[in-house]
Amino acid sequence: MSKKYCSVEGCKQKNVTLHVLPNNVTIRDQWLLFVFSEGPERSRKNVFVCSAHFTTDCFLNFQQYNAGFSKRLLLTDGAIPTLQDSQPGTSQHVLATYKHVGTQTDPPATRPVATQLSKGTLREHVRSKGTQATVTCRNIGVGSGTFGESAKSSTPVRGNVSFVQGKRPAKRPRVVKLEDEDASFDIPEPHDSTYNPQDSVTAVTETSQMSSTQSPSYGEKKYIVYGSCLLKLFETCPVCQRLCEITPRSRGTFVAIDQLCRDCSFFRQWKSQPVCGSTPAGNIHLSAAIYFSGASFFQLEKIFKAMHISVFQYDTFRRHASMYLEPSILHKWKIGQEVLLQQLSQKDSIIIGGDMRTDSPGHSAKYGSYSVMHLERNTIIDIQLVQSNEVGGSYHMELEGLKRSLEHLAENGITLDYIVTDRHPQVQKYLKDNDIKQFYDIWHLEKGLSKKLDKIAKDKDCQILKKWQRSIKNHVYWTATSSSSGPEKVARWMSLVNHLQDVHTHEDPIFPRFEHPVTPTTARSKWFEPGSKSLYKVEKALLNKRALKDVEKLSLQNQTSSLEAFHSVILSFAPKNVVFPFIGMLCRLYLSAMHFNENADRTQETTSSGKPIYKIKFPKANRGQCTAKPVKTGTDKTGPTYGYIQELMDVLFHQVFHNPEPYVEEVQRINVPEPLSSQYMQQPKEEVNPGDVSCFSQGAV
Repeated sequence: MSKKYCSVEGCKQKNVTLHVLPNNVTIRDQWLLFVFSEGPERSRKNVFVCSAHFTTDCFLNFQQYNAGFSKRLLLTDGAIPTLQDSQPGTSQHVLATYKHVGTQTDPPATRPVATQLSKGTLREHVRSKGTQATVTCRNIGVGSGTFGESAKSSTPVRGNVSFVQGKRPAKRPRVVKLEDEDASFDIPEPHDSTYNPQDSVTAVTETSQMSSTQSPSYGEKKYIVYGSCLLKLFETCPVCQRLCEITPRSRGTFVAIDQLCRDCSFFRQWKSQPVCGSTPAGNIHLSAAIYFSGASFFQLEKIFKAMHISVFQYDTFRRHASMYLEPSILHKWKIGQEVLLQQLSQKDSIIIGGDMRTDSPGHSAKYGSYSVMHLERNTIIDIQLVQSNEVGGSYHMELEGLKRSLEHLAENGITLDYIVTDRHPQVQKYLKDNDIKQFYDIWHLEKGLSKKLDKIAKDKDCQILKKWQRSIKNHVYWTATSSSSGPEKVARWMSLVNHLQDVHTHEDPIFPRFEHPVTPTTARSKWFEPGSKSLYKVEKALLNKRALKDVEKLSLQNQTSSLEAFHSVILSFAPKNVVFPFIGMLCRLYLSAMHFNENADRTQETTSSGKPIYKIKFPKANRGQCTAKPVKTGTDKTGPTYGYIQELMDVLFHQVFHNPEPYVEEVQRINVPEPLSSQYMQQPKEEVNPGDVSCFSQGAV
């Protein structure tokens, strides 16, 4: 209708309602006589007269149109144009004072989307007989995260579609408008001081719209909704029951739907989730859930794409991480660590354990994380992340991590009783030079000796050692736990060689004989022969100078087995086959520490009669031998708890999200080392040999 003009000669009115020539013969002749002063032309079929040539009493809905509740003026039966010129006080003057019903302000300057389509595109086939109608509409699917890719087919929708006064519904399809990832949202039009939403038909109460100072209810449940089911809710106008134009716009997990009725000008906008400032709450919720739980965005994206669920891009996830998520993690860890260290500083001395974990085996590691645990409380109290190029190589990362942790503990007034570590030579020397008492973890010594014994047992002359390997491992633990001093540990350990030869008395006065009862036996095949090759090799491996020094410093009670368990937790948050940036790696280490500390004190589950519950497992390293693992208590009797995620959500939405600048500045104060590639000269791209070129296709030399 925007391309049709008034047929009255000299009429230059624009943006007014046009009325087509009526079918009534009498009224038709009067219209033609008004338009063509020379006489009526009955052959004319397409004659249009604008509303400027009718008086106000010729319209059925003049008052509604003037108030803004209707966009089209409806003529009364028998209305005849009588006004040749547009004068003040006529309907044309009324049109100039039209205000938008939603805001009582000037109407929007943008053109409706529907009027920019061709006549054939706007054509809609609707059966209007009866109230049981079949409405043919586009099948708006949820393909590849948008509404538009499934809109090629048409699906008949049956339902009880009733229309006001039995009128035929408007032949106007809904318009689907999609926005890109970074498209902006429509800002609600401002209201003046006289606006009253109760006085407007099109006023919409949007409970999901939030100001930037409010926090979304991230604890409420969310659901998966199909696009076709969602758009059915906006098919018809709730006022006049005619078909409406629907304009959905998506941004990640967020979708907004604009519903506009061209007949009664009803309009409303619906949002699928609250909007915090300019960020949809669901997008930031999903990013936080991925990061805080230690999951992978790419794995989740793969799942969402398989289900055709709309999701934002990785760049958006990284933007959320750098602006909100990582500052929240670092802030919560810092606050919790300060409280914990304040409590420990009130004690005279504490016992700690330290160990290094690298992101890859061997001497090619990029990151090394040194963890310090309070062994009496089984709690991680400090983590230091070291990059290999900071210290000249991955071999020196453990010592640097230990130095940083000890300095941090000293700054907070922590006094050490002793520290339990592995047998790293650099760590031994550093602690000895600084007069810090050190003990070794039993498992690390037993692991080193077991490797040597496995190698000796492969010799055909030393097959007898295979029968004694398990007993020798047990002897390491018995030596450390049953002794009260270093010399006693050495004496008990050296008695092992005599025991292998069926000799149970010793010359050392500290430990003169074994404590177990002696059982005479005539089977000499299970004992080592004095002076044999196998006994010589075993004695050399177990009683060398280095081994005796290590046995003397074995820890009596506290071990670093819990630290090794913590390292396995890190694998869930920072797998070794994934490369993380420095801040990202540090945050994931803190997340793993929060998870471990929360679940470290879980007790063992028991039956109704009070018996402890165990779970049978078959570790690959045990070569078919099963082990009984205690079943810990938890939310589901066997699983850990995740209360720290809820606490992180509180920090994110109640503190960081509203004012991220100070928290981001706190992250920026962290000394991030240069990338490993910065120490090498980069070759020009033209000189780089493609890695996918086969050796057989490089040509002759």
